[in-house]
Amino acid sequence: MSKILTPITLGKTTVKNRIVMPPMCTYKAKNNNGFPRCFHNLHYATRALGGVGLIIVEATAVEARGRITNDDLGLWNDEQIEYHKELVKQCHKFGASIAVQLAHAGRKSECDDSRCVAPSAIKFSEKYSEPLELSLDEIASIKEAFVQAGKRAVAAGYDLVELHAAHGYLLHEFLSPLTNLRKDEFGGSFENRVKLLCEVMDGLRCEGVEFGVRISADEWEVGGFGLDDSLKLAKLIQDFGGVYIHVSAGGNHEKPSLVPKFVPFYQCDYAKEIKKVVNLPVIAVGLITTPSQGEALLLGDVCDMVAYGRELLKNPNLAFYAMSEFKENELIEKSYLRAFV
Repeated sequence: MSKILTPITLGKTTVKNRIVMPPMCTYKAKNNNGFPRCFHNLHYATRALGGVGLIIVEATAVEARGRITNDDLGLWNDEQIEYHKELVKQCHKFGASIAVQLAHAGRKSECDDSRCVAPSAIKFSEKYSEPLELSLDEIASIKEAFVQAGKRAVAAGYDLVELHAAHGYLLHEFLSPLTNLRKDEFGGSFENRVKLLCEVMDGLRCEGVEFGVRISADEWEVGGFGLDDSLKLAKLIQDFGGVYIHVSAGGNHEKPSLVPKFVPFYQCDYAKEIKKVVNLPVIAVGLITTPSQGEALLLGDVCDMVAYGRELLKNPNLAFYAMSEFKENELIEKSYLRAFV
């Protein structure tokens, strides 16, 4: 059997194969309520029917002002649970495991009904408003918001949650010495800058919520949070009970000075380095488009799971193509088998 189609265990969840749909915002929630709609149910269930092993639902805000836009999903109140339950039900029906990415946009929030917040009052760009610097009480409230959203995710039936500590959103903003200029216990040293993320992880662990973490392994800027920092962070994620690490990069600056060329596998070396220092499954991303590319990454010990983002937007049946390519047609949903033989 090919490696990409073998099961893998994340905490208490056994995922049927190593094909991952990473979180990709669809901006389809309406009326400022954060509810998943018919679109979301069909969008994710289609990939589940297409054979994806792990689906990670798009950035879902832990508080209303933490949305990227007014059209983002949310898990900041109990009313939202029932709508997420339906989404989870549709995906489980077709055999996929499902996680939800819990997020706070921080200074990258574009909501028109609230002021964005951040560890320090530094704009993301001139197109964004200046954020309010969070007080210690507000930081404690946001930590609790992540924990409560995690409990709601469990109540909705999600197998796992993913903490969004990447791409310049709030948790990543705290990690970076370029966007976190605080002089208190949450700023300055590496240990202080990771404090909020560690408190969130500890809170989830205490509530029995199984989680993974998405990180930007390098923010692509001189003096920023880089790979050496991420290697230390990866060990902390393991120590605090994380069940996987999802390795991406960038996103904390509008025009980073060290941005690499966007070519196939351009972020996969980060995953390989992270994998060397932890005993957790590592998910790689980075313009991976074919089953054979994913198989090569797995066989090369670069990662343990492979995320196909844009490719799964184009082709929700990507997993069936993998099953056909690796001569494992018995895994293809029978109603679609005739297209592959």
